[in-house]
Amino acid sequence: MLKFSEKSREKANEGKDYTFLIEKIARRVVQWRLTVPAIVVLESAKPLSFVASQVMVFFEPIVQSLFSFKDYRDFYEMLEDRKNIELLIQAIERAEDERSTHGKD
Repeated sequence: MLKFSEKSREKANEGKDYTFLIEKIARRVVQWRLTVPAIVVLESAKPLSFVASQVMVFFEPIVQSLFSFKDYRDFYEMLEDRKNIELLIQAIERAEDERSTHGKD
């Protein structure tokens, strides 16, 4: 049985920059006013992020046949690393701060 270790997973995604995708998701979450639920879900699901990404890999053919998500693969690859989940949470918090600051002017 093949084992996909933490080190080999880090190597596979090494050099990938998910900043654009993270910022895009954060803006959309804040736009829909789902900041608090999104942060709660992300914080609680952080330990299962790799499992979630593998479930998304399994369902990719079905999802891709129904919808045209061009960022789908990048999204599930991003979920493989817990550091990216933390970066997403921070981006959501920043976007929410910007929205609330601009809303008060």
